[in-house]
Amino acid sequence: MQCYTELTPPTAVTHSLSLPFLSASANNLVVAKTSLLQIFALKAVLADTSATAPTSTDPRRSSIHPLDSSTAVTQRGDRTPTTKLVLIAQYELSGVVTSLGRVKILQSRSGGEALLVSLRNAKVSLVEWDPERYSISTISIHLYEGDHIHTSPWEPDAESSVSYLTVDPRSRCAALKFGGRQMAILPFHQQGDDLVMGDYDPDIDGERPSPTTPHAKSGLESKTGNTTPYSASFVVSTLALDPALLHPLHLAFLYEYREPTFGVLSSQVASSMALFPERRDTISYTVITLDLEQQASTALLSVNNLPYDMFAVVPLRLPVGGSLLIGGNELIHVDQAGKTNGVAVNEFAKTCTSFPLVDRSDLSLRLEGCLVAQLGHDSGELLLVLNTGELAIIGFKIDGRSISGLSIRRVPDSNGGSVLLAAPSCASLVGRGRIFVGSEDADSLILGWSRRLDKLKRQSSGLAAGADVEMEGSDLSDLGEDLDDDDDLYASAKTEEKPRVASTTADAPEQSEDYRFRVHDRLENLGPIRSVTFGKPQKQVASVSEEKKTPGLELVAASGRGRAGALTTFQRQIDFRVVESHPIPEATRLWTVSVSRHSDGLSSDRQSEGLDGYVIASFQGEDGPRSVVYTLTSSGIKEMKDTEFEPSAGAAIEVGTLNNGSRIVQVLPTELRTYDPDFGLAQILPLVDDEAADAEPKIISASIADPYVLLVREDESIMVLRADEGGELDEVEQGASLQRKGFRGGCLYEDANDVFRLESELEIDDDAGNILMFLLTVGGGLQVRDPRMRLPQSIHLLTVGQIFRLPSLEQWVYRAEGMSFLPPFLDPDFWFRRPQAREDLVELLVAELGDTSHKTPYLILRSASNDFIVYQPYQAPISGAADTRLQFLKIPNPQFTKTAIPSLYDESENTRHEPMRAINDVDGYSTGSINFAQLPTDCQYHTGWVTRKVALGEDVHALDYHEPTATYIVGVSRKVDFKLPEDETHPEWAAESTSFLPQVEQGTVKLLDHQTWSIIDEYPLSPAEVVMSIKTMSLEISENTHERRPLVVVGTAVIRGEDLPAQGRIYVFNIIPVVPVPDHPETGHKLKLVAKEEIKGAVTALSEIGTQGFLLAAQGQK
Repeated sequence: MQCYTELTPPTAVTHSLSLPFLSASANNLVVAKTSLLQIFALKAVLADTSATAPTSTDPRRSSIHPLDSSTAVTQRGDRTPTTKLVLIAQYELSGVVTSLGRVKILQSRSGGEALLVSLRNAKVSLVEWDPERYSISTISIHLYEGDHIHTSPWEPDAESSVSYLTVDPRSRCAALKFGGRQMAILPFHQQGDDLVMGDYDPDIDGERPSPTTPHAKSGLESKTGNTTPYSASFVVSTLALDPALLHPLHLAFLYEYREPTFGVLSSQVASSMALFPERRDTISYTVITLDLEQQASTALLSVNNLPYDMFAVVPLRLPVGGSLLIGGNELIHVDQAGKTNGVAVNEFAKTCTSFPLVDRSDLSLRLEGCLVAQLGHDSGELLLVLNTGELAIIGFKIDGRSISGLSIRRVPDSNGGSVLLAAPSCASLVGRGRIFVGSEDADSLILGWSRRLDKLKRQSSGLAAGADVEMEGSDLSDLGEDLDDDDDLYASAKTEEKPRVASTTADAPEQSEDYRFRVHDRLENLGPIRSVTFGKPQKQVASVSEEKKTPGLELVAASGRGRAGALTTFQRQIDFRVVESHPIPEATRLWTVSVSRHSDGLSSDRQSEGLDGYVIASFQGEDGPRSVVYTLTSSGIKEMKDTEFEPSAGAAIEVGTLNNGSRIVQVLPTELRTYDPDFGLAQILPLVDDEAADAEPKIISASIADPYVLLVREDESIMVLRADEGGELDEVEQGASLQRKGFRGGCLYEDANDVFRLESELEIDDDAGNILMFLLTVGGGLQVRDPRMRLPQSIHLLTVGQIFRLPSLEQWVYRAEGMSFLPPFLDPDFWFRRPQAREDLVELLVAELGDTSHKTPYLILRSASNDFIVYQPYQAPISGAADTRLQFLKIPNPQFTKTAIPSLYDESENTRHEPMRAINDVDGYSTGSINFAQLPTDCQYHTGWVTRKVALGEDVHALDYHEPTATYIVGVSRKVDFKLPEDETHPEWAAESTSFLPQVEQGTVKLLDHQTWSIIDEYPLSPAEVVMSIKTMSLEISENTHERRPLVVVGTAVIRGEDLPAQGRIYVFNIIPVVPVPDHPETGHKLKLVAKEEIKGAVTALSEIGTQGFLLAAQGQK
């Protein structure tokens, strides 16, 4: 029985991959977050940085997003090309992802490439995109664990070993390293390779087909009989490949080889620091080529006596070629002939290895946990991301076809060298001048870079020598570029066309600032979470004299590592920031109206600022239903009385504008009224006769899309009205099917981007735009129609779903049967073959959801039990045709609220009285006042929670909430240099002369104000002392009076190294009131140390015990 659930979906990015996945021309980014797989599309937008820059002057905002394109104005102007991520789909996997790989298969359903996903326990899945179902489709699953895999008894099993996947650049095979020394080879069929053409006989098969001929694919399928894109896989031991591969460390396939070839780091003896003098340079680098047909291998070259701390192989494309070997203190390049060039990045390298290296110890780099990625597929420079998030550039000296040296230079902070706040986990090129850098400890970023041209290039391009030219790495047209580049070692004609990029060296300091990085987009990471506590949400001020109290609690978690350390708050409800509030008793619904005048422009100063000019409120009070119009002025809101607007006409059902905002339409239960921009009455359109008012059906809902109005009446009939050029409304003629009733609801939607792609068979001459009418029938069907088309009298309309394209009501453009069954895929041909339970659908809405960079329409349904069902429209291909057809995909909606809003529901009947509304601006429902509010700009909503990050810039280990003072006590730490102390028993310590000092953690106890999230006091701890636990307890402070007081107890650990036992301390603090700093009332509290005690062992847990105010502590093994 499972007794727990996830707080949020995984947010830490572990792996990423860029490939054309959705189609052959697509540019997609696939991201793995442990067990969650997400597929993104990249969209190029022109970001208006001046409009989106925050107005807050809080310095913590700039520390969270440095050099962010949304918070900084670049030198190129206010509108800069920016790449945004658009989530296409996400899937929960039954396992933890260990690697991702891209494979070109001979034929895929989408035309794009396939995706290889490796999971723990030696499991590999080959996945492709299915455009017909708008989802991923698994081609095959390969499992390499079990008794059939023969290993030594003392070798670790697959579950306890690290498994990872590497793919040949030309998609000829993939290799899965699992267990201690096992490797699975999975070959793939490719055009012209030996796997496909191995059984070719010219006497029987005729002329050998060319890989470029259009019939090669069909000929391949018929002659070889291959029904799968892969061949039979086989498992080999690394010792069978080469006896020297006793302890394989890392391997990767290399570029520029005709046969699949990989480089592997290994050692014949296990590395050990205890045996360092005897096992100093123990690593070997071996290049091995595979014969997939014979299942054999050949070692091409081997480089021995490499430093013991080498841990990764990075294959490099042309113009550099070869591979880059990464160690903890050095970088070594190995070309195809085995020639090596290395550079030492700190002073420890010369004491750790005898391998010849160029001394660059002045860089003082720590390469443990770093990541290297090539800056473009035709670039000769690499991006180095350190485990601290800092950036550096690796360059090469290229002499013809050989490499003569390496250079490394840091990227200054002013150029975006510290935009990433923690260690990287993956990196993927997503276009020219764009790279995605994932992280498990901080937000994942899309970085863009620009490069300043040197003086020589400026002169050659005809520019002034003194001009400051900056070239963006990409423009809006570069994002769809194909990222694949198949290099062949023996294709001399192809390699000669490759540009030879001569990179800068360390001897050119004037080029140290040639790269400038900025953030284009980010994926927020809420992990890793170390500690959680509950607190009370802060209060939001509604007006000068009134405060709005938010009920409930908020969850606060310690998240992130290093400079990405932060406090993250989790709330279930959205706490709007109220700007203005005006009491309006008994108001039930609100609309804001923005009008325009064709003669003299906008009607008010607020309109010139892009704000609405009027507010219309609907009332249901003792005086009967009524409507009131208010005007917005600089001093506030006031009721308009000297107009032709009649409040006693009734409560409005819907309010909108027609004729480009020059007409205001008010929908009442029995009539429609239109007004000019000054609320002068223009037209009254009665829909119910006065003599038979009780017998005629009344309007229950309406939908407005200029110039059409859709009315749904209580007898389940509909009416469509259209406004002419003068603003006069007139009914659109409709056929017998629409006059027969049976419609529960409907809405109008303007498909400006032609997402639905619904065209009418009849010619329509109308300039009203692509407006669709969606209808929900009593039987749960969907109808989409064009109101301009009149339905013939002889056609019998079934109770199914239809869509009409206005203004025709003669013929539907789409209809879907069986929508009430809520199928996972809704299309016109869907119908259940066996009896199924139907859902009682009562309401339908088509609305755009998204942000400013990307919006897409969704079909939202509401059932009688107030459940919401969301469908996403997409275009599915038609088999054997080039056209597509409209289908709907049911998507999960776990973020929808399950709690009823009291003002919208009748508690006795549990029914909803107000319809769903697509809110394009500030409007909604009222509970006694009009509040002009804003969504918090520093909050995120994609996890189902309202989350907010408060950056601290340090590791957060523990926290707790102190309710009497409404403050948080946080234990943080930072890295400080460690130097050996003076000790008489160790006189050799005084001879330490290194400047590259090791680092240890030093903790601090900080006090944070809940309202401003600012640090108001702190208590520093000793070096190497970190906070392990924090608890607020009610402890006894007097043995005589037995008085108890809420105190803060902190448990710490002093970690001095492996050769010394750990110690601990217990601190007891009291938070006392003090005189605050002027103009800073939040500084009215301070930490006061009450008690301190040394403990033998780390204090890992604290708790209050009993009812007498005692403390229970877990210390060491006690």
